[in-house]
Amino acid sequence: MILKNNLKEIRQKKGLTQEELGTNVGVSRQTIISIERYRYKPTLELAMKIAEQLNIRIEKLFYFEKQ
Repeated sequence: MILKNNLKEIRQKKGLTQEELGTNVGVSRQTIISIERYRYKPTLELAMKIAEQLNIRIEKLFYFEKQ
C-alpha cells in the first residue's frame, strides 16, 4: 500500500502557502513540498501537527491506497 495525502488541496482551500504551513508546524517549505509530492513520508507527530493546523482529521488528510 502507498501512503497518499490531500495536503495540497486542503492547504490551498484553507488559504495557506507552503511557507506558512511549514512555519506553523515547525518544518521548512521544502518539507511541505516533499510531502505534497509523495517524496517524504511525515512522522506521525508531524502528520498530526499538520492535521491540527488545517483543522481536519488526520485520516481525511493521509490515507493508504492499494497498488
